[in-house]
Amino acid sequence: MKKTFQVSDQKPRCSWCLGFEEYVAYHDTEWGVPVWDDRVHFEFLILESAQAGLSWATILKKREGYRKAFADFDYKVVAEFPESYVQELLQDPSIVRNVLKIRAAINNAKCFMEVQQEFGSFSKYIWGFVGGKPIQNRLSSMSEAQATTKESDLLAKDLKKRGFKFLGSTTVYAHMQATGLFNDHLVDCFRYKEVKI
Repeated sequence: MKKTFQVSDQKPRCSWCLGFEEYVAYHDTEWGVPVWDDRVHFEFLILESAQAGLSWATILKKREGYRKAFADFDYKVVAEFPESYVQELLQDPSIVRNVLKIRAAINNAKCFMEVQQEFGSFSKYIWGFVGGKPIQNRLSSMSEAQATTKESDLLAKDLKKRGFKFLGSTTVYAHMQATGLFNDHLVDCFRYKEVKI
């Protein structure tokens, strides 16, 4: 039977976050908060693409490792990572040591800057897929949650066309949830109203 982390404050939360303390903190302070900052978007793109085939909990536990290994998520620096550094990263246990995902992060940094050049910012580009404001879902249980939406399908298709890698519709939707393009907190979660704008 899966253990759940006991939170002392008794606030109602989305059940998915009750695995460990950092997960609860992430849920309570970050997940679903609308993001307009390009660097934060890039951070989540790296983390979400690294997650493919793994749990978000695994990535969250390695987040500081990623922060150090990927230049505090500075896309301009990441875009210039040489092959010698890729080989160093493959020896770094603080991140997911998958050569395709590491190379995808470098590739995606370059694509990210091309999007910025075209749209003025990555934020402006991505928010265009939801009409510039968060979509407020009204989920009463986790069983109602979707893995993809028409918006994530369109965004993933467009990202692929622009050369991005490891960002299929499921991964893209996870990014859109994390960065507040969708408010997918359960309606009885205390954060649902807090992140609603």
